Amino acid sequence: MRIFTSRAFAVAAVSLLLQVPTIAPVLSGSPALAQSEATAGQTEIEVSDDAIGKMNAYVEFLNRSIRASESLERYDSWVDMKKGPTGKERVIYGLYSLYDVREEISAVEKAARAEPNMPELDAAMLAYVEVYQKLAPVIEKANKYYERLDYKSDGMKGAQAFHKDIAALAPTYGERRDAADLTLRSEKVKLDLASLNALEQAEGKKSRWHVRNVMIRAEAMMDLMPDNEKPVVEMAVFKRELDAYAGAVRQFGDYAIDHPGSFHVFESRPASLLSKLRDLDEELQRVKGDARKAGGNDIEWIVSDYNTMVTTSQTATTFAKD
Repeated sequence: MRIFTSRAFAVAAVSLLLQVPTIAPVLSGSPALAQSEATAGQTEIEVSDDAIGKMNAYVEFLNRSIRASESLERYDSWVDMKKGPTGKERVIYGLYSLYDVREEISAVEKAARAEPNMPELDAAMLAYVEVYQKLAPVIEKANKYYERLDYKSDGMKGAQAFHKDIAALAPTYGERRDAADLTLRSEKVKLDLASLNALEQAEGKKSRWHVRNVMIRAEAMMDLMPDNEKPVVEMAVFKRELDAYAGAVRQFGDYAIDHPGSFHVFESRPASLLSKLRDLDEELQRVKGDARKAGGNDIEWIVSDYNTMVTTSQTATTFAKD
């Protein structure tokens, strides 16, 4: 089975946010989702345009800056990170160029000063910005160096100089990106569940509520997808969240039968994803959760289906009567 980097995927999935009360689903790893549900009645969480705006700013930067992670992964694929490039590698791939994120960084810095105050998340995002701004110029210069094949004329001296900086900054970059991502998840799952409750109070469990409910559960499943860092899935948690998603899909399907035409092109998507997740569950059960021992491209298809769901969910209730 092919393994994917779930952090990058998950963040991308979160970027599609709408205004209250139609907030698109947010990152919600199952432990955080379960904990937030358990405490939902104990803590009043503000669902506001300001909170959504802050999250949007943070997510947009995490989305765009993931290119640095991809560039480091490419570099790591051909370089011995302990020794650095020698020129004797079978293939010298170089790195990837980065996206211009100056506007996104400015938005993050502004959001960190804005209400509502989220001390842990604000600090984590600013710390991530700081290390990104140190690493990005190094990656860009190194990328140009390899594109020009300068290493052929300088005996890899420039390559080793760049490696020294990359090797020094990459671990901190990874740690701070993970910290920002995880803290964002914790805050956004609270906002997500609060928005679902607010939507139910305002409209009842109608078409928009069912789309939101399905997407929250779908994202909880995406957060459990195995990746290179965590290829072994905790199957008890996976099964629990799969059952929760299946329940949401059944409710969604029952509502669709009682209210024909409510979900536009989105209607078949939740069940399609569920069938693939059940196949994956069966395969992972066979190998005791170790995705490295499984076969096929299950995860790739699941990610593709989910991304389509994220897109189509935005207009799912356009023609709904209820």
